[in-house]
Amino acid sequence: MSTMQGVIDRSRRLAAPRAVAIAGIALGVLAIWLALPPWTAESLGFPIAAGFLGVAAGLYALMREERRLGWWAVGVAVGGTAAALWLQGRDTETLSAIFGTGLVAAMLRFATPLAFAAIGGVFSERAGVVNIGLEGMMLAGAFFGIWATAWSGSWIIGLLMAMAFGGFFGLIHAFFSIHLRTDQIVSGFAINFLALGLTGYLFRSIYGTQGTPSGVDRIPDVHLPLEWMRGVGLGRFIDDVFGQLNLMIWLMFIVLIVAWLVLFRTPIGLRLRAVGEHPRAADTVGINVYAVRYAAVVASGMLAALGGAYLSIGFGGSFNENMTAGRGFIALAAVILGKWSPLGAFGATLLFGFGFAISIPLQREADISANLLSTLPYVLTLIALVGVIGRSIPPAAVGRPYSKQ
Repeated sequence: MSTMQGVIDRSRRLAAPRAVAIAGIALGVLAIWLALPPWTAESLGFPIAAGFLGVAAGLYALMREERRLGWWAVGVAVGGTAAALWLQGRDTETLSAIFGTGLVAAMLRFATPLAFAAIGGVFSERAGVVNIGLEGMMLAGAFFGIWATAWSGSWIIGLLMAMAFGGFFGLIHAFFSIHLRTDQIVSGFAINFLALGLTGYLFRSIYGTQGTPSGVDRIPDVHLPLEWMRGVGLGRFIDDVFGQLNLMIWLMFIVLIVAWLVLFRTPIGLRLRAVGEHPRAADTVGINVYAVRYAAVVASGMLAALGGAYLSIGFGGSFNENMTAGRGFIALAAVILGKWSPLGAFGATLLFGFGFAISIPLQREADISANLLSTLPYVLTLIALVGVIGRSIPPAAVGRPYSKQ
């Protein structure tokens, strides 16, 4: 009883410092927000005052034992104020070019392959299997998608082939992780190296130095007739962002909703989550733990491969060796940041997609080094993970092989 009372007292004691720290974070965000269109505040006094108050709020929280939010408040206040001061010297046209509606559309484009892989990772880890191999499954989907599209002339065949090979790589990972009970981290890395070596060898063997053929059938864009909305409120923004998006982005939205419904609103999702939390209890009530885990990992591979196929036949129209460039690992970080929920993981991919999207106009308009900006999504990944480590609770049985008694 005394222990419970102590926990309650500590929670009450930290309530005020948490509120102050959150206010400090809000001040840092407000400083940079008012420096952006349509506000573009030109006074130096406000960002400096906001930064000072935000840092003070963070330090207050730190002195009251609220360390995590306190450091976040200090970091966001300093970073937001520095960004706001940097923006003071930029004209309105430059700011609009960097932070206009095109940035939101680009964010969705860059987030889409991450979202497919992250949703697949949620299914796998909810079933109790760590899938470090998302990177390799994405790479396999990228290569075999464009390879099948090139010889068939149809992007639909390319998508189906990408899903088939993604599922095959997922089956390999499932066999070693579930049936042979090997270390799931090692098995996942083996999948990554296998995909990297196999796709690299086949790419050079089939296409040589010429690269993938030009004019490959690509996944089309979907045009929505939203021009009539441009004169109504946010209609211009809606038309600019959603009026011309690739079909795969809309498919991602559908997969996202279906994944959430299946996972949290159907008996299938309940069984899958039970297997990831307490497989022995699930086994005793008649759930086939092995079958559920196999299905989840194979589905994970197929979804990750869709993300890879979007890169090759939806976004770029070509394939390059190791073209996923770590996106599978970013998707895995999104799973953790999103607390093993499809909607949460999608929100995290939007953050990382923003990192990819903002680097392009910054390089073009602000003349910032491309090499420096290329690190931005990965820096955001590290910062996001630092902020949630110790707070996200994974499924209880994730990473633990199950042996039927």
